Amino acid sequence: MSQNNIPVSETYWSLVDKADKKFSKIRDLPYYERNRHDTYFYKVFKVYTQLWKFQQENRQKLLEAGLKRWEIGDIASRIGQLYFGQYMRTSDANYLSESYIFYEAVLTREYFKEGLFQDHSLANKQLRFMARFLMVCLVLSRRETVYQLVNQLKMLVDECKRTFQESDFKEWKLVVQEIVKFLKADTAFMNSRPLRYSLVLDLHPDFLPHVATRRKLRLRDAILTSYYPNEVKFSELTLDTFRMLQCLEWEPSGSFYQSSGAPSWGMGTNVAQSGAHGPRINCLQDIADPTLPPNPRKAVLYRPSVTQFIAVMATMCEELPPDGVLVIYLSASGSSISDSPNHLSGQGVGESLGYRTDGLHIGARGNGGLDCICPCDFIPFTRRPLLFIVDSNRSKAFKANPMRYEKRGRDDIIYGSTAPRGVDPASNQVFDQGTGEFPLPLAGQPGRERSGNGLPKKQAGPGVS
Repeated sequence: MSQNNIPVSETYWSLVDKADKKFSKIRDLPYYERNRHDTYFYKVFKVYTQLWKFQQENRQKLLEAGLKRWEIGDIASRIGQLYFGQYMRTSDANYLSESYIFYEAVLTREYFKEGLFQDHSLANKQLRFMARFLMVCLVLSRRETVYQLVNQLKMLVDECKRTFQESDFKEWKLVVQEIVKFLKADTAFMNSRPLRYSLVLDLHPDFLPHVATRRKLRLRDAILTSYYPNEVKFSELTLDTFRMLQCLEWEPSGSFYQSSGAPSWGMGTNVAQSGAHGPRINCLQDIADPTLPPNPRKAVLYRPSVTQFIAVMATMCEELPPDGVLVIYLSASGSSISDSPNHLSGQGVGESLGYRTDGLHIGARGNGGLDCICPCDFIPFTRRPLLFIVDSNRSKAFKANPMRYEKRGRDDIIYGSTAPRGVDPASNQVFDQGTGEFPLPLAGQPGRERSGNGLPKKQAGPGVS
């Protein structure tokens, strides 16, 4: 049979099968390793571009052959998911805006609405889509859209519980509680200036004071991780890492600042009947500024093991350009020698583990020292320029740590939050020898919630009803 005689529907389903296989390969890839995954992304994106174009050109024939609207929405949702995944791997804001475009198209076109409450799997598909769109809007600082999505998600979960077995949607009830708690913890903070570097509020780098250095270094990569037993989070993004992710990005056009309080409905893309997306979102069209360096690539690790954390750090140090600086952000509670099973009776603290007396727990305390990361664990990586930001009650362990005496040829900078609870930030002192303190941790965990800039909390903004 010649290619021209192959039915349109058969060609379409062949493309769908091919796209599904390639998508499954890239979906669970980690958000690090700079070069390896770019090839995977472009291959799977090429297939989905071909699939999307094919269904646009043959929409009527495919509908007559039995194509459902939710299947079209599923393709668009997958493309949005691909874009967001690539943003997380590269920190390129253009991918983030493209992800928003496709997700908003799915929502405004109501691709999953038909037969939603007659099909259990379709209901779950719609819920997963809304949760992913929520994440994109959070990172994009489109708070008004976030609140609207949360309300829609709550109503959808309630309706699904009434229509189907309630036990099947218990996890989604927890998801709603999680995002409501997240927004409540971050509400006071969002009323202040945006965390991203903004030319609306900040000087252009060209106008900053010049500092004479022997070599020009640039912030290239970052590792962000936090662990507290009951920390505020949404999905696998904790409040700590969410704020740090924004702190490490450029926002040259001022778009996040200008749009953070404006409703998004009516500002999005114009999606044609064929499914093609129209003009870009107004507040994102100027997000790229060629005069500024690219955003540093970030690996956001959710509750990694110590070995996984070290493996990721080794990979990023290996891929770090010659002029690159790696930021390591750790937010966790401290651990002392008394918590360690390696402490032998009859030995003094100095005799048992030497400088391993203090560290940070990035896992459950029941595992003892297995989930404790210590300053000496970083010694092999000090061959590269490092910037440590340690948000912990034991961050002083990184001040008087073996890295200062055993580092391998590079100067490192360490910022630590060591102010006891309730102490005036003005009483903090600056560390000597290139080590500093910032007054208060960035995050708001239960029992330690605060505004991340050290200022008194503002009145709560609009809540989630």
